[in-house]
Amino acid sequence: MLIHLVNAEQRFRKSRQLHRTMDVQEGKLKFIESWGLLATHWGINRTMAQIHALLLVSTKPLCSDQIIEALQISRGNANMNIRALIDWGLVYKKIMNGERKEFFIAEKDVWEVFRKILLERKKKELEPMLKVLDELAAVNGNCKDSEEFCKMVKEIKLLSTKADATLSRLANSDSRWFLNTFLSLV
Repeated sequence: MLIHLVNAEQRFRKSRQLHRTMDVQEGKLKFIESWGLLATHWGINRTMAQIHALLLVSTKPLCSDQIIEALQISRGNANMNIRALIDWGLVYKKIMNGERKEFFIAEKDVWEVFRKILLERKKKELEPMLKVLDELAAVNGNCKDSEEFCKMVKEIKLLSTKADATLSRLANSDSRWFLNTFLSLV
C-alpha cells in the first residue's frame, strides 16, 4: 500500500511539473525552441524556423540586432535566414519612422503561413520529382526488368501527379473550405 502511495505521489508531482503554468516569456522561448525542432523534421533549417517563430510571437517588428541577441546567432546566419524567410513570403521588411535599420515582421495569418510553406515545399521537392519522373517515362520497355521499372515509374508518377494537383488545390483554397473539409473527415 505504501509503495502505491509513493508511486501515486511521484506521478502527481510529475503531472504538476508537466502541466505547471508558465509566464509568457517561458512560453515564447518554448515555442521558439519547439518550432525550430519541428521544422528540422520537415527539412527546414532550425535557425530559419527559430527566427520565424521569434517574429511570429513578437508583438512589434524586430531588427536583425534584436534577432541576433534573442537567439544568440551570428550576423551572417541571421541575415541569410531572414533573406530566405523573405523569399518564402513568411517575413516582410517593415519601415520604422526615424530608424535607419531594417525591421522585420512575420506573416501572422496561420493559414497563409501554412499555404506559403506548402507552396515552397511543393516547388522544391515535388515539382523536381515530377520532372525526373517525366524523364524516366522515356525508358525503353523491351525486357522484363525495364517493363517492371517502367510500371513502377508510371505508378509513382500517377500518385505524384495526383498529390501535386491536390496540394495545388489546397494551396489555392480558402481556409474556411479547408477547415470545413478537414472537420468533416474527423
